[in-house]
Amino acid sequence: MRTRRGLCYPRADVCVDKIVVKRRDFAGYNMACRKRQRFSPVIAGNSDLFDALPDDLVISILSKLSSSASCPSDFINVLITCKRLNSFALQPLVLSKASSKLFAIKAENWSESAHRFLKCCADAGNVEACYTLGMIRFYCLQNRGSGASLMAKAAISSHAPALYSLAVIQFNGSGGSKNDKDLRAGVALCARAAFLGHIDALRELGHCLQDGYGVRQNITEGRRFLVQANARELAAGLSSASVSNIATCSWLTWSPHPIPHPTNRHPNVPGCPLLSDFGCNVPAPEAHPANKFLTDWFGSRDGIPGPGLRLCSHVGCGRPETRRHEFRRCSVCGAVNYCSRACQALDWKLRHKAECAPVERWLDEEGVGGDGMDEVIAES
Repeated sequence: MRTRRGLCYPRADVCVDKIVVKRRDFAGYNMACRKRQRFSPVIAGNSDLFDALPDDLVISILSKLSSSASCPSDFINVLITCKRLNSFALQPLVLSKASSKLFAIKAENWSESAHRFLKCCADAGNVEACYTLGMIRFYCLQNRGSGASLMAKAAISSHAPALYSLAVIQFNGSGGSKNDKDLRAGVALCARAAFLGHIDALRELGHCLQDGYGVRQNITEGRRFLVQANARELAAGLSSASVSNIATCSWLTWSPHPIPHPTNRHPNVPGCPLLSDFGCNVPAPEAHPANKFLTDWFGSRDGIPGPGLRLCSHVGCGRPETRRHEFRRCSVCGAVNYCSRACQALDWKLRHKAECAPVERWLDEEGVGGDGMDEVIAES
């Protein structure tokens, strides 16, 4: 191997002194000489051992760091250490390995430099960066074409969240008019994401099959997908508990009656118990950094994405409407709206089941407008 300076490794100019030490054993006889190596004070004072490391070794270490980073600061601290680490950390090979948690940028810290960094990672072929930047551009920066293109780039690489997000866009006709909805394309994208094990896609596909929405109705097959989604959610909860060293018995419980859902009256009930109907309390799945960014971005704007527009009522989603009356409202109370059936199912189990109150009649606050009255979605 050769270093950045073109020298062989280890460097030939780093000399060592050989010090001969004579020792005596317990009987007083001379033992064989032992050589102890140490760096010469003169040479060691003028050399940088970090420069002796080969370039490919440093890049390999940085790639491992970027793929295992738990927050953006883990990687930023490397960038500001020295010029050599800064230049190597921005190599395409390192950026292409970055994990999704490396892109967990807070909305309040969004800047042009953060935008450029995500763009560099996306150009390096990082599918997580393509998806995160695509979501930010499509929903926050309202650059629909570029955002959808980046999400499609991630979807081509079989990125399940990107496939599911594109399915939601197709179901709602986001970025266009009501006539731009393509239910069959949404089902196809959802089926691909479900094949890759995406829980929300499995749940969405199950409801589509049960309702005959964009696909021929098949209640039995739809129910099978819903059960599979619940099973995968339980497996994900068990996996996260083992990683976090949390005792499974502390959150996975069983009772003959459904577990109460978290409300103001039950503030100590944790998680999103999708299996609570079967007596299991499963912790809420962690939201993707892109969804967290959307939630914070529009939360700082009082939850109003635009005049007459609304956010998805599921707290872990953050998707806004791109036109009036795009999302469907609850058919019972009309007080909440959702971008997808998956978000509706999650929010129903999380909080809305305890809050939903039927009314005789509900209308939009500002009356009929835009594309007409909202579609309704039945609670189940």
